[in-house]
Amino acid sequence: MTVFLQELRRNRLALLIWSGAIAVMLVITIVIFPEMKPQMSEMEDMLANMGSLSDAFGMSNMSFARFTDYFATECGNVLGLGGAIFAAILGVGMLGKEEREHTAEFLYTHPLSRTRIVLEKLLALVAQVVILNAVVAGASMIATAAIGEEVDWGVMVLMFVAYLLLELEIAFLCFCVSAFLKNGMGAGLGIAIGMYFLNILANLTEDAKPLKYLTPFAFAEGSYIIENHALKAEYLAVGAGLSVIAVAAAFLRYHKKDL
Repeated sequence: MTVFLQELRRNRLALLIWSGAIAVMLVITIVIFPEMKPQMSEMEDMLANMGSLSDAFGMSNMSFARFTDYFATECGNVLGLGGAIFAAILGVGMLGKEEREHTAEFLYTHPLSRTRIVLEKLLALVAQVVILNAVVAGASMIATAAIGEEVDWGVMVLMFVAYLLLELEIAFLCFCVSAFLKNGMGAGLGIAIGMYFLNILANLTEDAKPLKYLTPFAFAEGSYIIENHALKAEYLAVGAGLSVIAVAAAFLRYHKKDL
């Protein structure tokens, strides 16, 4: 597991910064809820008059006076988008940096097959995304317990699972990009942010609903999870399929690539 451990060491500072930043933002958002709760009814009235705009962000059926609804909207955006960007940056640099930083020549002098190198890098990618979500989920749950609000813990756990799966899908797509491009940072960020706005667009009109099959943000919508205590199975299945195809393409491309 030499490559796996090297990737963890290589990215430990970035992992620490991103995990800490997202966790702190979520904790602050959670802690201020009791102070904001009296004003939430006014916010609900305002959202009720926003029409399709509130639908776009999945807030039309939410009650901000309930902590779980508040968490799904406010905290979900922080972890969903922030975690997706982290996963994209991490994934898109995994394979391409060996060419970009001219370390491929050194790496391939070792008795390691390309398949093993790609596999260990993929495992390192998954491990770091899981670590970030574990840190953020732990900090959020501690802060939630501290404020003493009534919480549906089952729904909260489901939301954290949804964000983890969302980030893993984006990480796998960007991992595939890294097998084709030396420097795919722009493409990676475009995938993460583009999929976020694709889900917003899909929520605006019925005609755009099929776009939800193309973005993992669709199965991580808090309003659906709260209402159904489940993830949207068909969107999740499509995301799993895209992830498998992306990882397979990365292995095939890197195995044949002239380094």
